[in-house]
Amino acid sequence: MRLKVDARGMQCPMPVIETKKAIEKVDEGTITTIVDNQVAKENVSKLAKSLSYNVDIEEVNGDYYVNISKGILENDFIPENRPSNRDLVILLGKDSMGEGSDELGKVLIKGYFYTLTESKPFPKAILFVNSAVKLTTEGSEVIEHIRKLESEGVEILSCGTCLDYFNIKDKLIVGGVSNMYTIVEKMNEAKNTIRL
Repeated sequence: MRLKVDARGMQCPMPVIETKKAIEKVDEGTITTIVDNQVAKENVSKLAKSLSYNVDIEEVNGDYYVNISKGILENDFIPENRPSNRDLVILLGKDSMGEGSDELGKVLIKGYFYTLTESKPFPKAILFVNSAVKLTTEGSEVIEHIRKLESEGVEILSCGTCLDYFNIKDKLIVGGVSNMYTIVEKMNEAKNTIRL
């Protein structure tokens, strides 16, 4: 089987997500993703290599054709089962991602939550503290992504003290209100915690 993903003009992380969806559709064959920039080419290539598939890249008129061969494992390597993300808890401490520009940080947090909804298995829980509680309340630009994660069984907990501090407890629209004891307990029970 041969599939083509035209990801030209798509912003990060869409070329990777669309390629991953195409890979999941076929048992064996070639997936060709067309991208129009170096970063997307590298990211799609890294995805395929992380899944142990052969990758061949052609450049044609400034576009990159990333050909992924599924069903033929590179160096006959069979990937080991990865640990379940169900043992993963994510702790967010602010309503943007990274340091520096808040405007860029808000773009990145939207991309992060969208990508998280497209990546399985999902984490066990996402904990929101400090200004990150704004992401679970009215006006949040990522609320639909968080709702989707909750509908898939991800526990969504917002710090009650933080909601009170920002005077937005009555604006909470996804997940539940938590306390520091429960937040610490969730983190301690997890095999892995990621802090953003």
